[in-house]
Amino acid sequence: MGNTEVRVRGLAARAGGWSAQHRWAAVGIWVLFVVLATGLGSAAGRIDVDQSNQLKGETHTAAQIIDDAGIKQPAGETVLVQSEDSDVKATSGEFRAAVADVVKAVGGTGKAMNVASPYDTHTISRDGRSALVQFDLRGDAKTTSDRIEPVLNAVAGVQKDHQGSLRIEEIGGASMQKQYQDAFGDDFQKAEYSAVPVALGILLIAFGALVAALLPVALAVTAIMATMGLMGLISHLQPMSDTANSVMLLVGMAVGVDYCLFYLRREREERDKGQDAGTALRIAAATSGRAVIVSGVTVCVAMAGMLFTGLAEFEAMGLASLIVVAVAMIGSVTVLPALLSLLGERVEKGRIPFLGRRRQQHGAREGSRFWTAVLRGVLARPLISVVVAAGALLAVAAPALGMKTQQLTLDQEFGKSLPLVQTYDRINEAFPGGSQPAQVVVKASDIGAPGVRQALADFKEQAIASGASRGPIEIKLHDAQNVALISVPLVGGSDLDKAVRSLDKLRNEVRPATLGKVDGLQAPITGQVAGNHDFNDQLLGSVVPVFAFVVVFAFLLMLLSFRSLTVALTSIMLNLLSVAAAYGILVAVFQHGWGASLVGAEGVGAIVTWLPLFLFVILFGLSMDYHVFVVSRIREARMRGRNTKDAIRHGVVTTAGVVTSAAVIMVAVFAIFGTLSMQSMKQMGVGLAAAVLIDATVIRGVLLPAVMALLGERNWYLPKWLRWLPDLTHDEGPEAVAQSVHGEGERLTV
Repeated sequence: MGNTEVRVRGLAARAGGWSAQHRWAAVGIWVLFVVLATGLGSAAGRIDVDQSNQLKGETHTAAQIIDDAGIKQPAGETVLVQSEDSDVKATSGEFRAAVADVVKAVGGTGKAMNVASPYDTHTISRDGRSALVQFDLRGDAKTTSDRIEPVLNAVAGVQKDHQGSLRIEEIGGASMQKQYQDAFGDDFQKAEYSAVPVALGILLIAFGALVAALLPVALAVTAIMATMGLMGLISHLQPMSDTANSVMLLVGMAVGVDYCLFYLRREREERDKGQDAGTALRIAAATSGRAVIVSGVTVCVAMAGMLFTGLAEFEAMGLASLIVVAVAMIGSVTVLPALLSLLGERVEKGRIPFLGRRRQQHGAREGSRFWTAVLRGVLARPLISVVVAAGALLAVAAPALGMKTQQLTLDQEFGKSLPLVQTYDRINEAFPGGSQPAQVVVKASDIGAPGVRQALADFKEQAIASGASRGPIEIKLHDAQNVALISVPLVGGSDLDKAVRSLDKLRNEVRPATLGKVDGLQAPITGQVAGNHDFNDQLLGSVVPVFAFVVVFAFLLMLLSFRSLTVALTSIMLNLLSVAAAYGILVAVFQHGWGASLVGAEGVGAIVTWLPLFLFVILFGLSMDYHVFVVSRIREARMRGRNTKDAIRHGVVTTAGVVTSAAVIMVAVFAIFGTLSMQSMKQMGVGLAAAVLIDATVIRGVLLPAVMALLGERNWYLPKWLRWLPDLTHDEGPEAVAQSVHGEGERLTV
């Protein structure tokens, strides 16, 4: 067979053949790899993204100035003392006594420093009913949530003593993180842990046998374990994050199970047709194994698109996802054939009685009755099918034209029922912008020079006069480092649109007219609102290069894998339609609130900033799984002599069971994240689940076969000027593979 075998079956089939013949070695190498990766990653530890340094522009410059100056900013906390009776003011004896109790209780914990009374800092609201006790926490600001509990208990004790007349509540970065961990920390763990039993349950139904169902889950879990170790090692070059970890788990479970499912189903199908176990395994390697490699490489390319954002969080998510896909792909074409060779007929052990009988009765029969019926109608009227299906998806996608993205505020993210959200809203109402002030980081050659001091005073005065802030504006000088930090509460508070307008006024009007007049002075403006605004701008700026990279490389991979310009173009078009429909559902449900209660959500008026680009990359990659698998089967049938319409029917119907099972698993796993309390996680889970469902049904079951039926023989069109491209197709059918196995005496021992 010479060069043809090397070219066609040189990777997937030869890897599967070697693993099946050297099964103990293959399993041993895989186990050793997982153990080593996990152990080394654990020993190395994981370095996480430093949120303050992940952005470019002013936010990054401000963080750099503070770092270079060696200024350690402690974590700040605030206690709101608020009268519930309009007649009780901050000047009353009862109110003053409560403030004194708070100052004493907080200071007495030994965890706080710089405890400041509102009577000294003048942090009393205009109506006189609210006041803020401010303090800093001792120790590293990044770990204060671990030490905040004694302070929270002390404040709660003061509240108990003044129950009824005054409201006494604490809020700040550390206390919010602590309450967040208590309220939602277990939420994530439950979602992650429940993904495995959900996938296993669906696989049990799909295979009707415990051992066959366990194999995909085992491979996905070991791939995830190995990737977690590799993430620890790689984090020393590219910092990782908890978000990247959660995304990696989602993607790893989805593709790990999918790839094994493709392989196992094809091996089973060939055995049902009468092939011996070794030949069936070799055919599965040469066909589904190749589809897994093409799909895996395409998904990896899509995930690599995240590296073009320039955002450390996205780079971490992209790299973690890319690694887990690559590991799962390698495991599927190496250790899986070895395990199947070792197990032989024992892969059918642990049969579920009813499901086992059903599979025996219908296993040899080709295809699915439901999809056979659907395909009959689609192929009879392909043009009508395209118009109806594409029209329906375009209608679903229509709301996406009005998509608004922003970082969600605390009340949008968690809802108003959470105590910390209520406190946050009360502070913003009494002190607009006080909970999210802008911070101006001023760096001068001599911070004490008269011109600099005058510019600082002018900035403070004009920030209020311009309407960007209502004060109080605080200036903290670090004379030794020639740095000044200015805290500016923004008008707009928790209303991000108004707060951003205040920020723009500070950056574009107040700063140039004051600080900007001092030669050599730097004054980048940072803070939470500024960080969110800069993140949004940077993300929007990366959309075009990321989209272009993913689409172009996916097109090239499909062109090389199928040697068809038509298949490559239709693949891209159908995937883009699938993503657009997912965007439309997101906007309808979460921005406009249409049917939001059905998924336990509410319309929050916006889509979280990072989600559209994230969804595009993830969905574009994952949807290629199904597309490559289905089109590979159609092309295989065409190469075996069937006409195009018959090949389409055969390819779609025989893959329907696999695609349905894989899609149900993905939808179920993603839907778990849609049950979380955080709106951003709900948006991600619902968006992914809806897109995969659309992709596996409307796209693969209706649009793909209808479009291919309309195109007919033009599906396989490759212009003469492109025929120099490398031939990565596999033109050998199962019969040719079987003959080569028997002819070369390569019967595999099972």
